[in-house]
Amino acid sequence: MSSEVVGTTITQARDLLRWRSPLRTELWASRLTTTWGQDEGEDFVEGLERTGRPESRLALAALAAVGAIPGREDPGVPDWALRMGRVSCEGAWYGKADPYGEQVLGALAFRYENGKEPHVLVVGIDQVHGGLAVDAVVEEPKFLDDLDLAPASPGTVAARVLEAFRRTDSVLGAEVAETLPAVRHLAIARARAVQASGAADRAVPADGGADRVVPADGAADEEMSGFVLPEVPGAREAFEALKEFLGDRPLWWSPDRAGRFLTSWLPREAILSDEAIAAMPEVLRAWTGDRPEILRRIDADAAGLPELMADESLAGLRKRLAQQER
Repeated sequence: MSSEVVGTTITQARDLLRWRSPLRTELWASRLTTTWGQDEGEDFVEGLERTGRPESRLALAALAAVGAIPGREDPGVPDWALRMGRVSCEGAWYGKADPYGEQVLGALAFRYENGKEPHVLVVGIDQVHGGLAVDAVVEEPKFLDDLDLAPASPGTVAARVLEAFRRTDSVLGAEVAETLPAVRHLAIARARAVQASGAADRAVPADGGADRVVPADGAADEEMSGFVLPEVPGAREAFEALKEFLGDRPLWWSPDRAGRFLTSWLPREAILSDEAIAAMPEVLRAWTGDRPEILRRIDADAAGLPELMADESLAGLRKRLAQQER
C-alpha cells in the first residue's frame, strides 16, 4: 500500500476530526475499504499504525467499528469517536420494493447512545436470484416516508440482512448496485449490533403492523399465519403445498411465478388429493390478493391443473419415490 494512499487517508481523517460525527466517520470507514486491492488491507492498516498520528488512530478505530479490522483495546481517540458502533435499534420494517416483491427491503433505524444522529439502514434483497443483498443505503429517518414497509421484528430483519449479505458473498460476480460495496461493512456491523443487543426479543411497535411481523426463524410460516383460508374442501392441504413452494420468500408473487407454480412445480413436486387440486386455484387467488394480471394468469393456467397433476411423466424424482412409498 503506497504512502500516498495512507497520506490521503490521514488528510480525510483530519477533516473528520473537525466534524466530530460518529456516523459520518463510520460511513467513511466503510467506504474506505473499497479502495483496498486484494490482500492490501493488512498493509494499509500497518501503514496507518506506523504513523502514530491522531488521524491514523481515528481511521483505525473507525475501521474497527464497522468490522473491517479487529478492534483495538485502547484506540486513543476523542470521546465522540468512542460512540462509533454504539447504537440502539429504534425500529425495523420489511416489505416489497416493487409490486410483485421481486425485491424486498429490510430497514433498521438507529440512534447513537447519546441520542444523536438518528439514521436508517435500508437493504435491498433480490428474491428472484436467491435472496441476495443487491443494494444498501444509510439515510435520515424521513427516508422511510417514501417506502411502503410494514413494522417487523428488529432481530428478524437483522437476520435477513445478514443472510442476504452471506448469499451475495457466496456468489462469484454477483450483480449488485454500485453503491453497495461502500455501505457493506457498516450494514453488516449494524445488523450484528441488533443481534448482539437482543433486539430480536423486543415487541414490534403497536401501530397496526403487528399482524405482518417477520420472525427470525420459521419466517415463512409465521408470515402466513394471518392468512385466511377459503372455506372449501382441500384448502388446508393445498395451502401446505403452496407454503412449501414459497419457502423463505413468501412476499414474491408475480404472474410468471404463478404460472410456474401451477404448470411446473405442482406437477413435478406435489402429491395432492383431488379435493386439494380443486381447491388450489381459489387458495392461490386468496393468497396473491387483488392484482388483476396475476389473477388472470391463475385463471388461464388453473384449468389444466387436474390433467397436469395426473400426468405421471411430469413427476420429479422426489415425487416418484414418495409415491412408491405409499
